[in-house]
Amino acid sequence: MNRRQFLGVAGAAAAAPAFAAAPAFAAAADLQKQMRITGLETDILHFPPGKVYYDAIHEFGAAHGGLVLRLQTDAGITGWASTTFGTEPGAENALQEIVQRTLKPMLIGQDPAFPKRLRSDLWNALEYSGVQGLNQFAISLTEIALWDILGKAFQTPVYKMLGAYAEKCRVYSMCGWYYPNDDDLSQFRKAVEDAFDEGFSGAKIKVGRFSLQDDEKRIKLAMQIAGPNRSIMVDANQKFDVAEAIIRGKVYQEMGCYWYEEPTVPYDHAGYAQIAAELEIRIAGGENEYTKYDFADLISRRCVDVVQPDGRRAGGVSEWMEIGALADAARLPIASHGGGPSDLQMLLAMPNAIGMESGSYKGASSTIEQLHMADSAVSAPVTPGMGTELHPDYLKKNRA
Repeated sequence: MNRRQFLGVAGAAAAAPAFAAAPAFAAAADLQKQMRITGLETDILHFPPGKVYYDAIHEFGAAHGGLVLRLQTDAGITGWASTTFGTEPGAENALQEIVQRTLKPMLIGQDPAFPKRLRSDLWNALEYSGVQGLNQFAISLTEIALWDILGKAFQTPVYKMLGAYAEKCRVYSMCGWYYPNDDDLSQFRKAVEDAFDEGFSGAKIKVGRFSLQDDEKRIKLAMQIAGPNRSIMVDANQKFDVAEAIIRGKVYQEMGCYWYEEPTVPYDHAGYAQIAAELEIRIAGGENEYTKYDFADLISRRCVDVVQPDGRRAGGVSEWMEIGALADAARLPIASHGGGPSDLQMLLAMPNAIGMESGSYKGASSTIEQLHMADSAVSAPVTPGMGTELHPDYLKKNRA
């Protein structure tokens, strides 16, 4: 028997069990019957004024809003996604117009099992006014809702559909804001202490609103609270020009900060590259970048040491995974800006994910899927889909 005859016999033998298993394939096919999107609903969210707090350039705590998106299918499955705006009152109304007027007509009747093709269609529909800003918020919302449908259809959390890498993800606390009437840093101290008491192994604090001496005072206090086995990161929220970013960064690295986030404006990639070349401290950034194309440039220029996509701006599940792959190819870690069930789904499917930004886990969750932290890590979501379906009480309380 020659080689070709042997391969023919072996191939026939290998094929036999496949034909015998036809009923199993039929059952799988039932799960994959084509669905159609039959409806799209949105709800405006309004949040009343709360406690005022600041970063280097923004004030938070005033009344603000958000948008909820629901995609309905003829299979009785609804895909959920939502977004909020920390500032810019009225942005939620503009986003709703984009979703309802431009995206809804092209989504109705489509098969949600083709999220990448639909993403391309959404880009084409919005390209005249650009695929950044609110247009990218709209694309991100839609794609997350599409993947929520798919996870629910196959009765599994989406991170497993994406090719799971881990079952838990490290989290760190975003807790060290600026507060009114806090010259003695008592409010700042309590926020950092509460984070470490809750069990976080790392905390991020804001810097840059005032002088370098003020930054040093805040960092020193946070370091004292953290002790030798926990990390402090600093976030300047785009405040500095390149020269000032380097001056302050040298102080931050000497004080032992783990990373230095958003030292300058996001669109100055040449400036980021210069800052990264001058400093030894890790440079983190990406929360205000839109799409994989921005991240490809950020990564290729070696602007950052930690890549930080934001779920609202980075483009949805498919785009997030492509950004993660670009970072992984460059041997750079991913740490999300913001955190919740949807961010967690992608991070758990990325071998280079090192952490997720988070608030406290002690309060009530906005989603039905509730995340729990132990040893500064959160376990994988357990409900099918993206885990983005909002809790009825939360929706009832905040729906406009």
